[in-house]
Amino acid sequence: MSGAVNLRIREVQLFQRHVTLRLPFRFGAATVTQCPQAFVRVRAEVGGKRIEGASAELMVPKWFDKSPALTHEQNFEQLRESLRNARDALLASPDLLSPHAHAQAAGETATTVSLARGLPRLAAQFGPALLDKAVADAALRAAGLSWVDGLRAGALGDPWSAQLQLVRPDHVRLRHTVGLADRLTDDEAGPQPDDGLPSTLEAAIRRYGLTHFKLKLSGQIDADLEHLSRIATVLDAQAGDYRVTLDGNETFVDAGSLGGFWRALSQAPAARGLLQRTLLLEQPIARRVALEQSISALKLPVPVILDESDDRDDVLERGLALGYRGISSKACKGIYRSLHNAVRVAQEPDRLVLSGEDLTCQAGLAVQQDTLLAASLGVTHIERNGHHYVDGFGVAPQAEAQAFAAAHPGFYDTALGRPHLSIRAGQLDLRSLHVPGFASTTFPHWDSLQAIS
Repeated sequence: MSGAVNLRIREVQLFQRHVTLRLPFRFGAATVTQCPQAFVRVRAEVGGKRIEGASAELMVPKWFDKSPALTHEQNFEQLRESLRNARDALLASPDLLSPHAHAQAAGETATTVSLARGLPRLAAQFGPALLDKAVADAALRAAGLSWVDGLRAGALGDPWSAQLQLVRPDHVRLRHTVGLADRLTDDEAGPQPDDGLPSTLEAAIRRYGLTHFKLKLSGQIDADLEHLSRIATVLDAQAGDYRVTLDGNETFVDAGSLGGFWRALSQAPAARGLLQRTLLLEQPIARRVALEQSISALKLPVPVILDESDDRDDVLERGLALGYRGISSKACKGIYRSLHNAVRVAQEPDRLVLSGEDLTCQAGLAVQQDTLLAASLGVTHIERNGHHYVDGFGVAPQAEAQAFAAAHPGFYDTALGRPHLSIRAGQLDLRSLHVPGFASTTFPHWDSLQAIS
């Protein structure tokens, strides 16, 4: 089967499941210890046949909307509102359309409604992004095609797949995030869950053979210098020929403050070796001004890429005109946004960067779909840390976790008696994800989830 798969959407169900972190995660001004994960179940009709598709994403507070005036629960409710609006928009169209055509029609309608109700654009697009993944999953299952084969066949009906040199990756390198509250060494005081999993940077390197790392910045030069120098000491001793990326998480108010910070950082002997191993700097400037100021004059020696600013299709092109050199791929921002940006990056592969980010992807649908999305676009190392902050499938039924592990051998490890992401020599084995549908042959246990009405 080739060409676009046209579907008629019959039902959309929204769910959530509570997630408790085994370790606190701090980025920017936020510390996260718990939050819900959203699930979408789509029932569609293709050629008179009923088919299902599914997706999942963590509802992370203080990323989609970083307003200090909002509580974490208010952030969660923003994302539930985005999901409801996306569901209503998708169900309002009885038309037989390709997945991309559904995304265009329903996504634009839902985003407009969410914006009118006060949601910031990044949060407004969360719901459409989840529904787009679930509809794509249903279409690929109906066609009997895997993610990569489906894109090559044009099954989603998007205009970008045909322009890409898609890869069918066997493995991708994991980039381990080091949060601002993370314990670095085994003798450092702090949380140490008795669950058999690593709780420090040192222990994670030993267990997983890590060589790539993502380091969070606070934007405070003295604190960051001290933190980075301690991290460098661990990496120099244990991580071999390692590489790092830096994440500003919008901690700089403007280009001038970023320039001053980088000058101080580059002149500090403790940071010099680490900066020589740095591959990129991610979204250092607050989104409200990031696309209003040029960073070209800063002449930073590493590519600076956009992340939180990525809430419109023209963001990458606008950023390139201001001195940025790339953008992140995240399924929570939309699969079609990633495909669109990948086409532009592929036009200048020696200069531009498409990175793979999102530490929040949880075991099951979320981590499988997001990882394969980025790796199929040529991303060779990807931020993947849900396994570090959450104990496997968390409170999901054991039967659900075992079903995913059995369906995707190599991607999960059951050595501790319960499935966890399998990381060997710092890499993830993706071979079991090349199955009909979007990176998964099984579904969550729907009756174990709480409905979002």
